[in-house]
Amino acid sequence: MCRHLAYLGPPRTLHELLYAPEFSLERQAYAPRMNGTCILNADGFGAGWYDPARDRPVRYRRSQPMWTDLSFADIAEVVRSGCAVAAVRSATPGFPVDESCAQPFTDSERLFSHNGRVEGFAGVEAKLRELAGDLAPVPDARAPVDSALVFALAAGRWRAGGTLAEGLAHAVEVTAALAPGRYNLLAADGRSLAATVWGDTLFVRRGEGAVIASEPYDDEPGWEEIPDRSLVTVDHLEVRVDPL
Repeated sequence: MCRHLAYLGPPRTLHELLYAPEFSLERQAYAPRMNGTCILNADGFGAGWYDPARDRPVRYRRSQPMWTDLSFADIAEVVRSGCAVAAVRSATPGFPVDESCAQPFTDSERLFSHNGRVEGFAGVEAKLRELAGDLAPVPDARAPVDSALVFALAAGRWRAGGTLAEGLAHAVEVTAALAPGRYNLLAADGRSLAATVWGDTLFVRRGEGAVIASEPYDDEPGWEEIPDRSLVTVDHLEVRVDPL
């Protein structure tokens, strides 16, 4: 199991989002409060954010625990963004602890993270590859981890013209029809966010900007737990929750 977070709103530093809160994503790497199947998320981490100087997101990933990367902690104090996605990883047995498996993944201007696992992946991998189609245009979809093919399904729908939410919903529906699992997905494109809740916790806080997170990063009021099997969409106008 993993933990992830996304933000959309007025520019904030990555330090404010990922390090400063009492129960920050960094702390969730070594002391998560709501992980149901593990006590550490120490098998890598990543962050992606948007900068007006680029037409695609900036990304930083490592295979080491987040709390050990003091260089990124320094960088986070000076990087500001109005949209960001970050994740800490607990690797499913059988998959490598490798930077290529750390999320978020990228597809053009989009960022993607999967909190969960495909149960019995070996038995459905061939079918997922068939349904995902050509992986060459999306290099992260070739990573040696189950999340990569879930990502490939979402990216395929996006490249066909689908919205962020449509891509995530399609990925969950296709994968869940083949195998049980936990399919909490998260995506951003710099202007909006989308997420699915399927088998794990997810919270939203609205205000001056919106935060979507696997678990609240503080005990301040305003966190709203999203019901299981829901689809969340966020833009600068509203947060919307629909059944999935």
